[in-house]
Amino acid sequence: MNITLTGGTGFIGRAIAEQLKFDSENTISLALRSSSPFGKPFKTVVVPEVSAATDWSEALVNQNVVIHSAARVHIMNDQSADPLTEFRKVNVDGTLNLARQAAAAGVKRFIFISSIKVNGEDTLLGRPYTAFDVPAPLDPYAISKFEAEVGLKALAAEIGIEVVIIRPVLVYGPGVKANFRSMMAWLCKGVPLPLGAIHNKRSLVALDNLVDLIVTCIDHPAAANQTFLVSDGDDLSMTQLLRALGGALNKPARLIPVPPWLIQSAAAVLGRKAVAQRLCGSLQVDMSHTCETLGWRPPVSVDQALAKTAEAYLKEGR
Repeated sequence: MNITLTGGTGFIGRAIAEQLKFDSENTISLALRSSSPFGKPFKTVVVPEVSAATDWSEALVNQNVVIHSAARVHIMNDQSADPLTEFRKVNVDGTLNLARQAAAAGVKRFIFISSIKVNGEDTLLGRPYTAFDVPAPLDPYAISKFEAEVGLKALAAEIGIEVVIIRPVLVYGPGVKANFRSMMAWLCKGVPLPLGAIHNKRSLVALDNLVDLIVTCIDHPAAANQTFLVSDGDDLSMTQLLRALGGALNKPARLIPVPPWLIQSAAAVLGRKAVAQRLCGSLQVDMSHTCETLGWRPPVSVDQALAKTAEAYLKEGR
C-alpha cells in the first residue's frame, strides 16, 4: 500500500509513521514542513505550508491512501485577530486542496483526523456523543474541522474519493503535552489538588489505540465514507484518572474532596470557567458504530496506556 502521511512530526503523526514502518508492504511518503527525522523506508517531501495554494503533486505520485493529520491545532488563549479565518486557511482550505489534488492523482482513500469537538464540548452524564449526532462545534478550531468534514463529504459524493473521518477524544501517550503533562507534573511534585470528589465521566483515547484504528481504516472496505468516534472504551472521572495516573507514576495522588460546584464558582470568579468545565464536566463517546462496522476493539487497556505514558514521562527527567 502506498500511503502519504501529513503531519508526520506531530504527536499523532509521528506515532502513525512509527507504526507504518513496521509493515514492509507499506511505501510511505511523508509530507513535512522541513527535513524528516525519519530514515528509511520513508520518502520525504518538503511541503512548506498547508493552504489552498499548496502544491502536493510530488507527495501524491502513485499513492493509494492519504492520512491527513496535519492541522492548525486548538490553541488556548488564541491571540489572532480573527482566529476562525486562520483556522480555516489550514484546516478547511488546506485540507480540501489536498483532497482535490489527491483525487486527481488517483488516490482512492482520504483519512481525515478530525476532533470530537465537532460534536460539542461536553455531554450529560451517561448520554455520550455518537457518530450520528447533529454536530455542534463551538470554538473556531472545532468549526474549521466541521467545515472540512462537510467539504470532504461533498468531494466524496462529487468525484468518488473515499473519505474516512475519525474524531478522537483527548489523546494521551508518551510525549503528551498540555494539560495531561501538567497533571503528571503536579502528581510528581505531590501538589495537593482539590479534585477528590469529581464524579464526572470523560472518554480518553490512548495514542496506541488511535493509531491502531487509523491503520485499520487504511484498507478496511467498510471504512469508506464513514465517521468514527474513538476512545479507550473505559470512561473515567477526573478523580479516578488522577488516582490511576498517580499509581502509574508511583506518586499517590494527594486529592482534597472539594465539591465541584465550589470549584466551578471559584473558576468563574477567576475567569477560568473553561478550565473548570474540563475538570468537572463530562464528555463521553459511544464508539459502538466504530467497533461494529470495523470489527475493531482498542488493543491497549487504560492501565497499560497510563503506565506507558508515565514511564516515558519519568524517563524524560521531567
